[in-house]
Amino acid sequence: MKAFLFAAAALVCTTPVRAEGDKSALAAQMKGARVPLSRGLAASASKGTPISGKFEVEDGKLQLSVYTAEGTNYSEVIVDHKTGKVKESKAITSGDDLTAAKAQAEAMASAKTSLKAAVDKAVKGNKGYRAVSVTPSVEDGNATAEVMLLRGNETKIVTEKLN
Repeated sequence: MKAFLFAAAALVCTTPVRAEGDKSALAAQMKGARVPLSRGLAASASKGTPISGKFEVEDGKLQLSVYTAEGTNYSEVIVDHKTGKVKESKAITSGDDLTAAKAQAEAMASAKTSLKAAVDKAVKGNKGYRAVSVTPSVEDGNATAEVMLLRGNETKIVTEKLN
């Protein structure tokens, strides 16, 4: 049951593009992003431990969203993709977002490596790409982070070990 919960949460949270499923919309919007995902993860740490992060197109506008955990409290932190400063933080209290946040927090509880470090490693190993999302999960007792990378309109998924 636990493995199913992680798989379901990973499916819900690994779709970083919510612009009607259009990756080209994200690619076009990313040209205006001056802040890398790793900096957004670092900025959100003031609101709790980052447990996932993604650039997404919401209502036609690019935003950098990071889920954080502090104890049993979960938040969605919106980081300004041009300045790297936290714009707002909203509590996650119900629905699919809460289910996903709990699964991500549980995955990060067993991690020895931060999501920022995993993103930095993925980007360093893939010249010319930038990270657009990172989602942790646990499979067979091993915590990993799935990092989605973007170069132009091309996407690539890289898995980094967290323990």
